[in-house]
Amino acid sequence: MRVAIAEDLFLLRDGLTRLLQAHGMEVTVAAENGEELLEAIRKDRPDVAVVDVRLPPSFTDEGLRAALTARAELPGLPVLVLSQYVEQLYARELLADGSGGVGYLLKDRVLDGTSFIDAVRRVAAGGTAMDPEVIGRLLTHNAAAGPVAALTPREREVLALMAEGRSNAAIAQHMVITERAVAKHTASIFVRLDLQPSDDDNRRVLAVLAYLNA
Repeated sequence: MRVAIAEDLFLLRDGLTRLLQAHGMEVTVAAENGEELLEAIRKDRPDVAVVDVRLPPSFTDEGLRAALTARAELPGLPVLVLSQYVEQLYARELLADGSGGVGYLLKDRVLDGTSFIDAVRRVAAGGTAMDPEVIGRLLTHNAAAGPVAALTPREREVLALMAEGRSNAAIAQHMVITERAVAKHTASIFVRLDLQPSDDDNRRVLAVLAYLNA
């Protein structure tokens, strides 16, 4: 797997590079800013990009902008963005095209190398990898009104785990229930949120996230 990185902090950039390489991935570029990242992506066409939201020169949203531009120029390019804080607006923009292959993680998650590598692979395969804190904020923001308010606590837990990109089997293991029970909760969630059921896990999660973050 070929990975492009954009991170302005040298130690983190070097650490990410070494971690990815240790898991058999090729780092095509370890950029310090969005412009350098875009140039490399246009040239090398990596399998996935790992991008810090805040990059030079203004340290606001240059990384996110570069990621969105890259996805516009190379439709479907998998992108995993890293952020120091939960930014609901950034999560919304990243999910806007609904094409899958996206992730949003807090930088603290990088400390768990296994989880981070799993997120990179999941996103590269066209899936989603949303940070639990991001999902929690979205659910809390929408919990007071609308269809989300009708979800049971158990259904909200299933929804949050779905949004992280977990399969029914993984959700069942986490909640210590059967896969059949997860399937029933999922069906109920879609009915309550007035969403069309789908066998495509990635698209259903993106649809749910888009609905919650509307």
